[in-house]
Amino acid sequence: MTLSLVRRLLGTITAVVLGLASFNACADAAGLRAKHAELRESLRSNGYQRAMHIDSHESGDTLAGDVYAVLDHPFAKVSAALKEPGGWCDILILPFNTKYCHPVNSGGGPALLVRIGRKYDQPVDKAYRLEFAFRNVAAAPDYFEARLTSPEGPLSTRDYRIVVKAVPLDSGHTFLHLDYSYAYGMAGRMAMQAYLATVGSSKVGFTVTGRNASGQPEFIGGVRGTVERNAMRYYLAIDAYLDSLDTPAAQRAEKRIQQWFSESERYPRQLREMDQPTYVGMKRQEVQRQQTLIP
Repeated sequence: MTLSLVRRLLGTITAVVLGLASFNACADAAGLRAKHAELRESLRSNGYQRAMHIDSHESGDTLAGDVYAVLDHPFAKVSAALKEPGGWCDILILPFNTKYCHPVNSGGGPALLVRIGRKYDQPVDKAYRLEFAFRNVAAAPDYFEARLTSPEGPLSTRDYRIVVKAVPLDSGHTFLHLDYSYAYGMAGRMAMQAYLATVGSSKVGFTVTGRNASGQPEFIGGVRGTVERNAMRYYLAIDAYLDSLDTPAAQRAEKRIQQWFSESERYPRQLREMDQPTYVGMKRQEVQRQQTLIP
């Protein structure tokens, strides 16, 4: 095989791969726009006090929570902000049980070193270490997708995925889909059952399953309630991060911390874990700590 023929074959293969990527991006953008149309009424009228829809499902040994929301930010801003690994550490550090996040290069690509605590006050050296591979899947003018994946987690959990997709709606608004999921083994199932039987017994998610005798909503509990709470925490972190970009750089971390807590307080039954002084003091320290690499 001559060198010129090899080059032509490589060129053809490259064109096919790029063509397939472009086709898939168009299909995904169309699918997300169709989802926006499907959820239009739910986004307009709901109990979240914002244009949002939350869903969850359990399939075999996998749990998934989905947040669909209209962001009050232009698509170009969302796409530019969420394609940077460092920005994702500014996002992931905000939920109460994330103790550390730092961007690194691993296996030839960007990754995030994350430590998750079982309790909010757990020392960072005792928190569970995860490494999320970070990949920008698409960054087209009308579609964005980024993925964070980790093959292993605590207590036999595995296959963690945080996937964010977005399309523009108009000059100032973006429709976003956050997909948070993971799988679990026997140890993870037993730990979850123990949690739900004790400290997590009264905790609920966001999906309304019915009404009580007083007409008040009853919310889903169990493992689906757990994954919905986590998905909402990550969504609020994304929104706080995007909002902070409009302030001077030196004030952004503080704005994110204050906003994440105040927005989570809209849903005290689902998300309240501590008072504001405790959360703010803890996160100020953790944001400072994440500037230094902890292997």
